[in-house]
Amino acid sequence: MKETHLPACVDSLIEENRCSLHQLETLLVEITPLAYRHGFDAEAHQTLGRHVRHILDHYQALLDGIGVACIDYEARVREPGLERDPALARERLGQIHEGLTRLVEHACVPLQLKYPVDEEGATLTLTTSLARELAFLTSHTVHHMALLRVLAQQLGVRLSADFGVHPSTLRHWRRQTMETPLGTISEQRQRA
Repeated sequence: MKETHLPACVDSLIEENRCSLHQLETLLVEITPLAYRHGFDAEAHQTLGRHVRHILDHYQALLDGIGVACIDYEARVREPGLERDPALARERLGQIHEGLTRLVEHACVPLQLKYPVDEEGATLTLTTSLARELAFLTSHTVHHMALLRVLAQQLGVRLSADFGVHPSTLRHWRRQTMETPLGTISEQRQRA
């Protein structure tokens, strides 16, 4: 495995996040406002909109924190409109896409992460990096998108086969499709 230098690594992680968010946009284009707000549990806590808002809130927390070099996911603003209106969520998604493109200039800046440790509000301040936080956001986003996929399917919404699948799994699947009964394509080339 080759090692990638930090700016290139951050670029790759930004692209992974942009790809996941592009998948999320396909849901927002497809879904009706009524389906977006549909409650899947008795208390209506589980909605597509709440999962989408939660994802967007985390990206906004990163973008807000990058300027002060301190990320605090607990302090994120939970905008109710984002969980009720897919058009508003799409608009915010566009702003997040734009913000992500400017992050590479912060690739080498050390960051702090505030992490809650108890109910009284005590926090740890951890050293982190933009690369680490982008890796976290990819996994966090894909986790919620996998849940979104299951919920959307209950409403009859069809999504692509890779919706809610982690980029590392997609890369693994692509490598598997390159395998043949004679071995991988690279193994065949070495034998030739």
